Amino acid sequence: MKHLITLAALLLPAAVDAQDLERGEQLFWMHCAACHGTEGRGDGPMAPAMLVQPRNLTVLAAENDFVFPTERVIRRIDGTDPLVSHGSEMPVYGPFFAVDDTPTKTETGQPIMTSSPVVDLVAYLKTLQADD
Repeated sequence: MKHLITLAALLLPAAVDAQDLERGEQLFWMHCAACHGTEGRGDGPMAPAMLVQPRNLTVLAAENDFVFPTERVIRRIDGTDPLVSHGSEMPVYGPFFAVDDTPTKTETGQPIMTSSPVVDLVAYLKTLQADD
């Protein structure tokens, strides 16, 4: 048993940091760009039809003292922190992305479980953040 715990401790950091930016970008284009726009600025072709305008995803870190709000973003995607848009909840992709259990870390370093597609999508969203 002690060896299993040691093995898990050695493997966890690698799993936490595992991400696929290319897959994250593909997921963004497939599921997010219609509302949030191709650059994540909230100007997608569906935006004019929405009662609540899509967020500009490029300023998430800037609006949070330049710390990307990983936990909040994960919870919006998986539906555990729903957002009202177009008179109803933002599409909840959690069940669609729930292909596995993947650990990642919040902005405070706290471990959180999600799925590998969500980890990849969040990693891609981090690349869209404005520097100023």
